[in-house]
Amino acid sequence: MLRIRDLPGRTCRVNPVPLDSVRAYGERMPSEITAEPAAPTRLRRAITGPLLFAFILGDVLGAGIYALMGVLSEKVGGMLWAPLLLALGLALLTAGSYAELVTKYPRAGGAAVFAERAFRSPLVSFLVGFSMLAAGVTSAAGLAIAFAGDYFRTFIDLPTIPVAIVFLAVGAALNARGIRESLGANLVMTAIELSGLVIVIAVVAIFVGGGGGDISRVTQAPEGTSVALSVLAGAVIAYYSFVGFETSANMIEEVKDPRRTYPRALFAALFTAGAVYLLVGLASSVALPATELQESSGPLLAVVEATGVSIPSWLFSLIALIAVANGALLTMIMVSRLTYGMAEQQLLPSTLARVLPKRKTPWVAILTTTLVAMGLTLIGDLATLAETVVLLLLFVFLSANISVLVLRRDQVEHDHFRVWTFVPILGIASCVLLLTQQRPLVWLFGGILLAVGAVLYFLARFARRRSDRTTTHTDTDTEQRTDEGNDHEHAR
Repeated sequence: MLRIRDLPGRTCRVNPVPLDSVRAYGERMPSEITAEPAAPTRLRRAITGPLLFAFILGDVLGAGIYALMGVLSEKVGGMLWAPLLLALGLALLTAGSYAELVTKYPRAGGAAVFAERAFRSPLVSFLVGFSMLAAGVTSAAGLAIAFAGDYFRTFIDLPTIPVAIVFLAVGAALNARGIRESLGANLVMTAIELSGLVIVIAVVAIFVGGGGGDISRVTQAPEGTSVALSVLAGAVIAYYSFVGFETSANMIEEVKDPRRTYPRALFAALFTAGAVYLLVGLASSVALPATELQESSGPLLAVVEATGVSIPSWLFSLIALIAVANGALLTMIMVSRLTYGMAEQQLLPSTLARVLPKRKTPWVAILTTTLVAMGLTLIGDLATLAETVVLLLLFVFLSANISVLVLRRDQVEHDHFRVWTFVPILGIASCVLLLTQQRPLVWLFGGILLAVGAVLYFLARFARRRSDRTTTHTDTDTEQRTDEGNDHEHAR
């Protein structure tokens, strides 16, 4: 068995090919090259299947469904279930690619790591990672607007934008103070978020059982529009409710038996979320006409109130606010740490890596990402921000689907999940399809964010090269002074 150098610091093994195989296949028969098994993780593998399922479900359920049902009804009328079902199918395609990549390369890092392996381009890898970062900031801005809507007005009536900005400021303060999230806390928050959706389904079922509602609304599309195009446009927004599963890739080093556990938990969580969303969509259509859903920034609260079931409005609003706030805070924590990590790796300006001396939290990254999120609340509405998140993540998912196909030639020794080849191909097609449905304003938002990322990348690269040159000159001067000193000693 021969050993060669494939990448700096990485040894690969080349298994000799039998002579008869060479004769049979000629020059088309490649050597079988397999990577060395991954080094054991330094993290404790303590995450079981049920815990991983709960984590992914909590990330997917999130807060989008609480805020976007009214926006979705503008696209499809009462057919809320249709874009949700389509979005689930499209999300499952990319989830299949993630299942293969994550179990094949069980290391934290996600799509940026996969892109680096597949494309060997630092810029592409950076833009994939930055797209995740920008999507997180944009999502936090959208959730802040949702927090300040009708759910918040149940308790106190204040203008949306000031409340959203104050909410982000409070979140930044908590973030800077230091927050440790645990899977136990995530289980509690997931239970609260899920309970709110179950309440919606249950009260509408009681409402319909008592002769209320209008079931025929579930097939009513907006007049004067193509049903297919309406559903496709709605799927762009509905897709926002299914994103979140991609963050689970960063936990793979702590998962027990990742090859079996990760795919099962991933698909089970998506199917569970999809089933809940479909029931909520049907319930919303039955309980309220599309026009009334569109008028509310707290659409699920309006649904509960329309049933007349004795659920206090303040209780459901509190559940919704907890779901939205938790989603926004977790997103901002993730974004600030991602920004800090990229700055530590000199992919972003090093200033963003500064931390508070006592709290040890990345205060510059927190401040910067919070200010950007605040700015986005001033210039974007909830629908535009949600679509921008989808746009940015579609680039990430497109990269992941392509990476699966490119990395098929990279063999690994351990067994891993392998998705059918047509799945990433359809995943690529689905990403392209959804990209074509984005509005020009959304492309403008996304383009500006990615352009900012590219500028930051080249600034960081310039600073790194300048630092390297300075270090080289310093080392050269030191060597010269040492040589001169030695010559002087010899002369004496």
